[in-house]
Amino acid sequence: MALDWLRRDNHLKDHALLGEEHFGTEAPSVIFEKRPVTDPQGNQVPGLYAAWIILNNPTQYNSYTTEMVKAVIAGFQRASSDRSVVAAVFTAVGDKAFCTGGNTAEYAGYYSKRPNEYGEYMDLFNAMVDGILNCKKPVICRVNGMRVGGGQEIGMATDLTVTSDMAVFGQAGPKHGSAPDGGSTDFLPWMLNMEDAMYNCISCEPWSAYKMKAKNLVTKVVPVLKKDGQWVRNPLVRTDAYVDDGELVYGEPVSPEQAKAAKELIGQCTTDFAKLDEAVNALVWKFTNLFPHCLVKTIEGIRGKKKFFWDQLKVANRHWLAANMNHEAYLGFTAFDSKKQTGKDVIDFIKYRQLIAEGAMFDENFAEQVLAKPKA
Repeated sequence: MALDWLRRDNHLKDHALLGEEHFGTEAPSVIFEKRPVTDPQGNQVPGLYAAWIILNNPTQYNSYTTEMVKAVIAGFQRASSDRSVVAAVFTAVGDKAFCTGGNTAEYAGYYSKRPNEYGEYMDLFNAMVDGILNCKKPVICRVNGMRVGGGQEIGMATDLTVTSDMAVFGQAGPKHGSAPDGGSTDFLPWMLNMEDAMYNCISCEPWSAYKMKAKNLVTKVVPVLKKDGQWVRNPLVRTDAYVDDGELVYGEPVSPEQAKAAKELIGQCTTDFAKLDEAVNALVWKFTNLFPHCLVKTIEGIRGKKKFFWDQLKVANRHWLAANMNHEAYLGFTAFDSKKQTGKDVIDFIKYRQLIAEGAMFDENFAEQVLAKPKA
Protein backbone atom coordinates (compact mmCIF):
# COMPACT_ATOMS: atom_id res chain seq x y z
CA MET A 1 0.00 0.00 0.00
CA ALA A 2 1.22 3.49 -0.83
CA LEU A 3 0.64 4.76 2.72
CA ASP A 4 2.23 1.87 4.60
CA TRP A 5 5.00 4.18 5.78
CA LEU A 6 2.55 6.19 7.96
CA ARG A 7 2.35 5.43 11.69
CA ARG A 8 -0.76 3.41 12.61
CA ASP A 9 -1.73 1.78 15.89
CA ASN A 10 -4.44 -0.83 15.30
CA HIS A 11 -4.67 -2.19 18.84
CA LEU A 12 -8.21 -1.54 20.07
CA LYS A 13 -8.37 0.64 23.15
CA ASP A 14 -10.64 0.26 26.17
CA HIS A 15 -12.42 3.55 26.87
CA ALA A 16 -14.23 2.43 30.04
CA LEU A 17 -13.33 4.69 32.97
CA LEU A 18 -14.00 2.01 35.58
CA GLY A 19 -13.64 -1.73 35.86
CA GLU A 20 -16.06 -4.22 37.39
CA GLU A 21 -15.54 -3.03 40.97
CA HIS A 22 -18.87 -1.22 41.31
CA PHE A 23 -21.07 -4.07 40.03
CA GLY A 24 -22.37 -7.00 42.04
CA THR A 25 -24.97 -9.73 42.26
CA GLU A 26 -25.90 -9.63 45.95
CA ALA A 27 -28.44 -7.00 46.98
CA PRO A 28 -28.13 -4.09 47.36
CA SER A 29 -26.15 -3.80 44.14
CA VAL A 30 -26.33 -3.08 40.44
CA ILE A 31 -25.98 -5.97 37.99
CA PHE A 32 -24.31 -5.25 34.65
CA GLU A 33 -24.91 -7.76 31.87
CA LYS A 34 -24.26 -7.85 28.13
CA ARG A 35 -27.06 -9.77 26.47
CA PRO A 36 -26.86 -10.75 22.79
CA VAL A 37 -29.03 -8.87 20.32
CA THR A 38 -31.73 -11.18 18.95
CA ASP A 39 -33.60 -10.98 15.66
CA PRO A 40 -37.42 -11.26 15.45
CA GLN A 41 -37.10 -15.06 15.22
CA GLY A 42 -35.11 -15.15 18.46
CA ASN A 43 -31.75 -15.88 16.84
CA GLN A 44 -28.71 -14.32 18.53
CA VAL A 45 -26.64 -11.90 16.46
CA PRO A 46 -22.94 -12.68 16.92
CA GLY A 47 -20.83 -9.88 18.42
CA LEU A 48 -23.66 -7.41 19.15
CA TYR A 49 -25.20 -6.80 22.58
CA ALA A 50 -27.60 -4.82 24.70
CA ALA A 51 -26.11 -3.63 28.00
CA TRP A 52 -28.54 -4.36 30.83
CA ILE A 53 -28.07 -2.15 33.90
CA ILE A 54 -30.20 -3.77 36.61
CA LEU A 55 -31.04 -2.24 40.00
CA ASN A 56 -30.88 -5.04 42.56
CA ASN A 57 -32.45 -4.10 45.90
CA PRO A 58 -35.92 -5.69 45.68
CA THR A 59 -36.66 -5.88 49.41
CA GLN A 60 -36.41 -2.06 49.49
CA TYR A 61 -38.28 -1.59 46.19
CA ASN A 62 -35.00 -1.18 44.29
CA SER A 63 -34.19 2.10 45.99
CA TYR A 64 -30.61 3.09 45.22
CA THR A 65 -27.92 3.28 47.88
CA THR A 66 -24.83 5.46 47.47
CA GLU A 67 -22.84 2.51 46.15
CA MET A 68 -25.62 1.65 43.70
CA VAL A 69 -25.56 5.21 42.33
CA LYS A 70 -21.84 4.80 41.63
CA ALA A 71 -22.58 1.53 39.85
CA VAL A 72 -25.26 3.09 37.64
CA ILE A 73 -22.77 5.78 36.64
CA ALA A 74 -20.19 3.09 35.86
CA GLY A 75 -22.75 1.03 33.96
CA PHE A 76 -23.83 3.79 31.62
CA GLN A 77 -20.26 4.89 30.97
CA ARG A 78 -19.33 1.29 30.16
CA ALA A 79 -22.35 0.85 27.88
CA SER A 80 -21.57 4.16 26.18
CA SER A 81 -17.94 3.28 25.46
CA ASP A 82 -18.41 -0.37 24.43
CA ARG A 83 -18.35 -0.55 20.64
CA SER A 84 -20.23 -3.89 20.64
CA VAL A 85 -23.22 -2.47 22.55
CA VAL A 86 -26.21 -1.37 20.46
CA ALA A 87 -28.42 -0.06 23.29
CA ALA A 88 -28.64 0.20 27.07
CA VAL A 89 -31.57 -1.28 28.99
CA PHE A 90 -32.20 0.21 32.44
CA THR A 91 -34.36 -2.05 34.62
CA ALA A 92 -34.56 -3.78 38.01
CA VAL A 93 -34.96 -7.10 39.77
CA GLY A 94 -38.41 -8.47 40.64
CA ASP A 95 -41.97 -7.56 39.72
CA LYS A 96 -42.85 -4.94 42.36
CA ALA A 97 -40.66 -1.94 41.54
CA PHE A 98 -38.33 -0.46 38.98
CA CYS A 99 -37.17 2.08 41.54
CA THR A 100 -38.66 4.17 44.34
CA GLY A 101 -35.77 6.63 44.48
CA GLY A 102 -33.07 7.08 47.07
CA ASN A 103 -32.75 4.62 49.93
CA THR A 104 -34.73 6.24 52.74
CA ALA A 105 -33.02 4.15 55.43
CA GLU A 106 -29.71 5.62 54.30
CA TYR A 107 -31.24 9.09 54.02
CA ALA A 108 -32.75 8.98 57.51
CA GLY A 109 -29.92 7.17 59.28
CA TYR A 110 -26.91 8.84 57.69
CA TYR A 111 -27.62 11.81 55.45
CA SER A 112 -30.22 13.65 57.53
CA LYS A 113 -28.57 16.39 59.61
CA ARG A 114 -25.39 15.97 57.52
CA PRO A 115 -25.99 18.51 54.72
CA ASN A 116 -22.40 18.45 53.46
CA GLU A 117 -22.53 14.67 53.12
CA TYR A 118 -25.82 14.85 51.27
CA GLY A 119 -24.37 17.48 48.97
CA GLU A 120 -21.59 15.01 48.09
CA TYR A 121 -24.26 12.38 47.48
CA MET A 122 -26.20 14.76 45.23
CA ASP A 123 -23.05 15.26 43.16
CA LEU A 124 -23.19 11.51 42.51
CA PHE A 125 -26.93 11.63 41.81
CA ASN A 126 -26.44 14.44 39.30
CA ALA A 127 -23.64 12.44 37.67
CA MET A 128 -26.04 9.48 37.42
CA VAL A 129 -28.63 11.55 35.54
CA ASP A 130 -25.85 13.05 33.40
CA GLY A 131 -24.58 9.53 32.70
CA ILE A 132 -27.97 8.50 31.33
CA LEU A 133 -28.36 11.67 29.28
CA ASN A 134 -24.79 11.43 27.94
CA CYS A 135 -24.81 7.73 27.02
CA LYS A 136 -23.81 7.38 23.38
CA LYS A 137 -26.29 4.56 22.94
CA PRO A 138 -30.10 4.72 23.02
CA VAL A 139 -31.39 4.05 26.55
CA ILE A 140 -34.56 2.04 27.15
CA CYS A 141 -36.23 2.05 30.56
CA ARG A 142 -37.79 -1.39 31.10
CA VAL A 143 -40.29 -0.69 33.88
CA ASN A 144 -41.05 -3.88 35.79
CA GLY A 145 -42.96 -2.21 38.64
CA MET A 146 -43.53 1.13 40.33
CA ARG A 147 -41.37 4.04 39.17
CA VAL A 148 -41.75 6.63 41.90
CA GLY A 149 -39.83 9.58 43.34
CA GLY A 150 -36.19 9.57 42.26
CA GLY A 151 -36.94 6.37 40.34
CA GLN A 152 -39.38 8.32 38.18
CA GLU A 153 -36.75 10.99 37.64
CA ILE A 154 -33.96 8.68 36.50
CA GLY A 155 -36.55 6.84 34.39
CA MET A 156 -37.55 10.05 32.63
CA ALA A 157 -33.89 10.74 31.85
CA THR A 158 -33.90 7.68 29.56
CA ASP A 159 -34.90 7.90 25.90
CA LEU A 160 -37.82 5.46 25.67
CA THR A 161 -39.91 3.61 28.23
CA VAL A 162 -41.66 0.27 27.86
CA THR A 163 -43.62 -0.72 30.92
CA SER A 164 -45.60 -3.38 32.70
CA ASP A 165 -49.22 -2.28 32.89
CA MET A 166 -49.13 -3.01 36.64
CA ALA A 167 -46.58 -0.23 37.22
CA VAL A 168 -47.43 3.12 38.77
CA PHE A 169 -45.55 6.37 38.31
CA GLY A 170 -45.29 9.59 40.27
CA GLN A 171 -43.62 11.86 42.78
CA ALA A 172 -43.48 11.76 46.58
CA GLY A 173 -41.12 14.57 47.56
CA PRO A 174 -43.51 17.19 49.02
CA LYS A 175 -45.14 14.44 51.11
CA HIS A 176 -41.88 13.08 52.50
CA GLY A 177 -39.70 16.13 53.00
CA SER A 178 -38.12 16.86 49.62
CA ALA A 179 -38.83 18.34 46.20
CA PRO A 180 -38.77 16.48 42.87
CA ASP A 181 -35.67 18.38 41.74
CA GLY A 182 -33.81 15.33 40.48
CA GLY A 183 -35.32 15.83 37.04
CA SER A 184 -39.10 16.04 37.37
CA THR A 185 -39.30 19.81 37.77
CA ASP A 186 -36.99 20.06 34.74
CA PHE A 187 -38.38 17.38 32.42
CA LEU A 188 -42.13 17.50 33.07
CA PRO A 189 -42.78 21.12 31.96
CA TRP A 190 -41.15 20.08 28.67
CA MET A 191 -43.11 16.83 28.38
CA LEU A 192 -46.52 18.00 29.64
CA ASN A 193 -48.52 21.19 29.66
CA MET A 194 -47.61 23.41 32.61
CA GLU A 195 -50.68 22.60 34.68
CA ASP A 196 -50.30 18.84 34.26
CA ALA A 197 -46.62 19.14 35.17
CA MET A 198 -47.50 21.18 38.25
CA TYR A 199 -50.18 18.78 39.43
CA ASN A 200 -48.01 15.71 38.83
CA CYS A 201 -45.18 17.15 40.92
CA ILE A 202 -47.19 18.50 43.86
CA SER A 203 -50.11 16.07 44.18
CA CYS A 204 -47.97 13.02 45.02
CA GLU A 205 -50.70 10.96 43.31
CA PRO A 206 -49.61 7.84 41.43
CA TRP A 207 -50.44 7.61 37.73
CA SER A 208 -51.08 4.25 36.11
CA ALA A 209 -49.03 3.03 33.16
CA TYR A 210 -52.06 3.57 30.91
CA LYS A 211 -52.48 7.16 32.10
CA MET A 212 -48.78 7.70 31.40
CA LYS A 213 -49.35 6.39 27.87
CA ALA A 214 -52.37 8.66 27.42
CA LYS A 215 -50.17 11.59 28.50
CA ASN A 216 -47.48 10.51 26.01
CA LEU A 217 -44.94 9.91 28.80
CA VAL A 218 -44.14 6.28 27.90
CA THR A 219 -43.72 4.50 24.57
CA LYS A 220 -45.44 1.17 25.16
CA VAL A 221 -47.56 -0.52 27.85
CA VAL A 222 -47.92 -4.30 27.92
CA PRO A 223 -49.87 -6.71 30.13
CA VAL A 224 -47.89 -8.94 32.47
CA LEU A 225 -50.67 -10.88 34.24
CA LYS A 226 -51.70 -14.29 32.97
CA LYS A 227 -54.62 -16.51 33.90
CA ASP A 228 -55.25 -19.89 32.29
CA GLY A 229 -52.75 -19.02 29.57
CA GLN A 230 -54.50 -15.76 28.65
CA TRP A 231 -53.14 -12.24 29.12
CA VAL A 232 -55.09 -10.08 31.58
CA ARG A 233 -54.77 -6.31 31.46
CA ASN A 234 -54.42 -4.50 34.79
CA PRO A 235 -57.93 -4.80 36.26
CA LEU A 236 -57.32 -2.00 38.77
CA VAL A 237 -57.54 0.73 36.10
CA ARG A 238 -59.99 1.68 33.35
CA THR A 239 -58.95 0.61 29.86
CA ASP A 240 -62.43 0.03 28.47
CA ALA A 241 -63.22 3.65 27.62
CA TYR A 242 -61.71 7.12 27.32
CA VAL A 243 -64.75 9.08 28.45
CA ASP A 244 -67.48 8.20 30.94
CA ASP A 245 -70.17 10.68 32.01
CA GLY A 246 -68.13 13.54 30.59
CA GLU A 247 -64.95 12.58 32.50
CA LEU A 248 -61.70 11.27 31.03
CA VAL A 249 -61.36 7.82 32.58
CA TYR A 250 -58.73 5.95 30.55
CA GLY A 251 -56.02 4.82 32.93
CA GLU A 252 -57.87 6.05 36.03
CA PRO A 253 -58.60 3.72 39.00
CA VAL A 254 -61.73 1.59 38.89
CA SER A 255 -64.40 2.16 41.53
CA PRO A 256 -63.79 0.85 45.08
CA GLU A 257 -66.39 -1.87 44.48
CA GLN A 258 -64.63 -3.01 41.32
CA ALA A 259 -61.22 -2.78 42.99
CA LYS A 260 -62.09 -5.59 45.41
CA ALA A 261 -62.93 -7.97 42.56
CA ALA A 262 -59.85 -6.77 40.65
CA LYS A 263 -57.56 -7.68 43.55
CA GLU A 264 -59.13 -11.13 43.73
CA LEU A 265 -58.49 -11.59 40.01
CA ILE A 266 -54.87 -10.49 40.40
CA GLY A 267 -54.46 -13.11 43.12
CA GLN A 268 -55.49 -15.78 40.60
CA CYS A 269 -52.90 -14.64 38.04
CA THR A 270 -49.21 -15.23 37.53
CA THR A 271 -46.73 -12.54 36.43
CA ASP A 272 -45.02 -13.06 33.09
CA PHE A 273 -42.65 -10.48 31.58
CA ALA A 274 -42.50 -12.17 28.16
CA LYS A 275 -44.34 -9.33 26.40
CA LEU A 276 -42.23 -6.72 28.19
CA ASP A 277 -39.00 -8.38 27.09
CA GLU A 278 -40.41 -8.84 23.59
CA ALA A 279 -41.05 -5.09 23.39
CA VAL A 280 -37.52 -4.32 24.64
CA ASN A 281 -35.95 -6.72 22.17
CA ALA A 282 -38.01 -5.26 19.31
CA LEU A 283 -36.64 -1.78 20.09
CA VAL A 284 -33.07 -3.07 20.30
CA TRP A 285 -33.54 -4.83 16.95
CA LYS A 286 -34.91 -1.61 15.44
CA PHE A 287 -31.83 0.28 16.67
CA THR A 288 -29.55 -2.45 15.31
CA ASN A 289 -30.86 -1.82 11.82
CA LEU A 290 -30.10 1.91 11.79
CA PHE A 291 -26.87 3.79 11.09
CA PRO A 292 -25.37 4.04 14.59
CA HIS A 293 -23.90 7.53 14.27
CA CYS A 294 -27.03 8.94 12.63
CA LEU A 295 -29.07 7.27 15.37
CA VAL A 296 -27.11 8.75 18.27
CA LYS A 297 -27.00 12.20 16.64
CA THR A 298 -30.78 12.12 16.34
CA ILE A 299 -31.11 11.05 19.96
CA GLU A 300 -28.68 13.74 21.12
CA GLY A 301 -30.64 16.35 19.18
CA ILE A 302 -33.75 15.53 21.19
CA ARG A 303 -31.93 14.92 24.47
CA GLY A 304 -30.42 18.39 24.15
CA LYS A 305 -33.76 19.96 25.07
CA LYS A 306 -34.01 17.83 28.21
CA LYS A 307 -30.39 18.60 29.07
CA PHE A 308 -30.97 22.32 28.65
CA PHE A 309 -33.58 22.45 31.42
CA TRP A 310 -31.79 19.90 33.61
CA ASP A 311 -28.53 21.88 33.45
CA GLN A 312 -30.19 25.17 34.41
CA LEU A 313 -30.79 24.27 38.05
CA LYS A 314 -29.12 20.94 38.85
CA VAL A 315 -26.28 22.61 40.79
CA ALA A 316 -28.53 25.08 42.65
CA ASN A 317 -30.91 22.23 43.44
CA ARG A 318 -27.96 20.25 44.78
CA HIS A 319 -27.25 22.97 47.34
CA TRP A 320 -30.89 23.37 48.38
CA LEU A 321 -31.40 19.62 48.75
CA ALA A 322 -28.27 19.44 50.91
CA ALA A 323 -29.41 22.29 53.18
CA ASN A 324 -32.88 20.77 53.43
CA MET A 325 -31.39 17.72 55.14
CA ASN A 326 -31.23 19.88 58.27
CA HIS A 327 -34.93 20.74 58.01
CA GLU A 328 -37.96 19.16 56.35
CA ALA A 329 -36.03 16.27 54.82
CA TYR A 330 -34.86 15.24 58.29
CA LEU A 331 -38.49 15.02 59.43
CA GLY A 332 -39.86 13.47 56.24
CA PHE A 333 -37.28 10.73 55.82
CA THR A 334 -37.24 9.97 59.53
CA ALA A 335 -41.03 9.56 59.53
CA PHE A 336 -40.90 7.29 56.50
CA ASP A 337 -38.04 5.20 57.87
CA SER A 338 -39.70 4.71 61.28
CA LYS A 339 -43.06 3.54 59.92
CA LYS A 340 -42.67 0.04 61.37
CA GLN A 341 -42.25 1.48 64.86
CA THR A 342 -44.94 4.17 64.63
CA GLY A 343 -47.44 2.94 62.04
CA LYS A 344 -47.23 6.26 60.16
CA ASP A 345 -44.94 7.19 57.29
CA VAL A 346 -45.61 10.96 57.39
CA ILE A 347 -45.42 13.69 60.01
CA ASP A 348 -48.37 15.49 61.58
CA PHE A 349 -48.70 18.21 58.92
CA ILE A 350 -51.35 20.15 60.83
CA LYS A 351 -49.19 20.40 63.94
CA TYR A 352 -46.22 21.32 61.77
CA ARG A 353 -48.09 24.24 60.23
CA GLN A 354 -49.42 25.32 63.60
CA LEU A 355 -45.88 25.45 64.99
CA ILE A 356 -44.78 27.49 61.96
CA ALA A 357 -47.70 29.89 62.57
CA GLU A 358 -46.47 30.33 66.14
CA GLY A 359 -42.95 31.10 64.94
CA ALA A 360 -41.59 28.07 66.81
CA MET A 361 -37.87 27.32 66.65
CA PHE A 362 -36.95 24.25 64.62
CA ASP A 363 -35.24 22.03 67.20
CA GLU A 364 -35.57 18.60 68.81
CA ASN A 365 -38.70 19.71 70.69
CA PHE A 366 -40.27 20.81 67.38
CA ALA A 367 -39.42 17.46 65.78
CA GLU A 368 -40.81 15.50 68.72
CA GLN A 369 -44.16 17.26 68.38
CA VAL A 370 -44.67 16.40 64.72
CA LEU A 371 -43.16 12.91 64.48
CA ALA A 372 -45.42 9.98 65.38
CA LYS A 373 -44.70 8.16 68.63
CA PRO A 374 -43.61 4.51 68.70
CA LYS A 375 -46.48 2.08 69.14
CA ALA A 376 -46.83 0.59 72.61
